[in-house]
Amino acid sequence: MKINEHKAVFGPRVLLVPYCSHHVPTYHEWMQDEEIQKATASEPLTLDEEHSMQQSWRLDHDKLTFIVCHAPATQQLDQIKPKTLDTPDQMIGDVNLFLYEHEDENDEENSTDAEIGTAPIIGELEIMIASKSARGKGLAHETLLAFLSYITIHLPAILEEYRAGSDERSERYLKYLRVKIDQHNGKSIALFERVGFSKVGEKANYFGEVEMRVDVVEAKFTDRRKRQSA
Repeated sequence: MKINEHKAVFGPRVLLVPYCSHHVPTYHEWMQDEEIQKATASEPLTLDEEHSMQQSWRLDHDKLTFIVCHAPATQQLDQIKPKTLDTPDQMIGDVNLFLYEHEDENDEENSTDAEIGTAPIIGELEIMIASKSARGKGLAHETLLAFLSYITIHLPAILEEYRAGSDERSERYLKYLRVKIDQHNGKSIALFERVGFSKVGEKANYFGEVEMRVDVVEAKFTDRRKRQSA
């Protein structure tokens, strides 16, 4: 997506910056790690292929990504410039949002939406703390909070860019966010539970993944468990 091309997002200890070409060599190095390949269900790419993927992340209407860096001592926005605070020694991972059409033909709400010219989409999150020295310090949690805050604030513009790039030009709204996590990855499951996600069923899918979701109500992310118990 182009929406975050010139945006940086601060967290207490993390800085989220748009994925640019100068990040590619470090990202490519991360993705040669077999542990990361397994965790992200990814195949290693050549450096040229990785550069092509970076361009896809920048231009495609259904993908939004930030590179995660250590937060600088200063939080002056005018000092956030490419190749200054996002050098390889500051990069620690990435966080992504994929947007998909919601295709549940049995959903009565979808039928009503079609009648009034709106259509639901869903967002799938991914987060990777690639730097081993940055793991186990709560930085994934801070990254998720910063990313969710960005999505909340910019959701209308995100949906508009998605709509403009789609074949169907009806208005869109975000129905829920989801994440798919290996059933044995207790740390990641606990991380997403901490920010309001809850499991959809107790059984893993064919690939051994559990799905977790958080609803979106009036452009805000709502803990499904709290809503159900209210």
